[in-house]
Amino acid sequence: MTWEYFISIDHLIDLGIAVGIFLLFMLFRKLFTKYVFSILLKLTRKTKIGFLSNILVAFEKPVQWLFTIIGLYVAIRYYGISIGYNIPSFVSSLMSVSFVLLFTWGLMRLSSSTSALFRKINEKTDIKIDEILIPILSKTVQFVILAIALTVVLQEFGYNIEAFIAGLGLGGLAISLAAKDALANFLGGIVIISEKPFTIGDWILTPSVEGTVEDITFRTTKIRTFADALVAVPNAQLANEPITNWSKMNKRQITFNLALSYETPKEKLQTIVQKIESLVKNHPGIDPETIFVKFDTYNDSSLDVFLYFFTKTTAWGEFLAIKEEINFKILDIVKEEEAEFALSARKLYVENDTLTDSNKSLRQES
Repeated sequence: MTWEYFISIDHLIDLGIAVGIFLLFMLFRKLFTKYVFSILLKLTRKTKIGFLSNILVAFEKPVQWLFTIIGLYVAIRYYGISIGYNIPSFVSSLMSVSFVLLFTWGLMRLSSSTSALFRKINEKTDIKIDEILIPILSKTVQFVILAIALTVVLQEFGYNIEAFIAGLGLGGLAISLAAKDALANFLGGIVIISEKPFTIGDWILTPSVEGTVEDITFRTTKIRTFADALVAVPNAQLANEPITNWSKMNKRQITFNLALSYETPKEKLQTIVQKIESLVKNHPGIDPETIFVKFDTYNDSSLDVFLYFFTKTTAWGEFLAIKEEINFKILDIVKEEEAEFALSARKLYVENDTLTDSNKSLRQES
């Protein structure tokens, strides 16, 4: 073609039509987003099948980009036909790959909501999926989607999948050596899932971290600390550590020593112990199975009363409220018996005769 054609009126018209086709598809995209999608979303939300609305939300962005890619392809194809130029097969392959990637994008967005789907299955059916398995199942779904998409894309470009898999087999040793930490973390995750020392939402304590479990992946377990920081602990490390699961407590322990002064008479000490024991045994929030209130120790500066019992509740706030109430009532009991709490103190005794002799010697020397 000559340069005269590219600046001719016919070419400019064909170019303008191609641009108009692309803009028309962009208009369709706008109309779809503003009207069609909104109407469909409202209709699905009125139904009892909430997963339909999840599908629409997941594929909203991919469908918008689908309009853009189709519009671009149709415009390019029309322009090529108008100037007598055949679009290469490579462009058609790119279009096919684009459709696959957009569909994969939508499925990946949808798979992020599979956790809610699995929880719905737990609620509506007899199939009970452990809470700790839900994040792993969701990640597995995403991995399968990506693997299938990669296979389709490679086949579209004519790549031999069997040769690719054979290549992975030949390089398996190098990959296993390079990825031994990842494999250890994966196996650690399997151990955590199989033994179930905790589940999502549990409050756990390990030598490395304390907090609430938020998520479990193939590589790490994410724990929200009480300082609101998110800590990712490798599964291999977590599987080899002692784990205390505070959420599995049936009751919560209260234990401390009550230090009374040595001036407290024996009769008052006995009365205080009896009243505190009666207080704890009759409290509705205290578990009656294990209660100890005993005069225990002669300390350096105090007579120590040992208290050991459990609250029925394990909730932190309720536990603190019960503990506070008992502490206030113990104060009242000690006050009623006119006893005093012991204070750590030391007294220094100096003999008068020794002090006098030393003063005399100092005067003689002076």
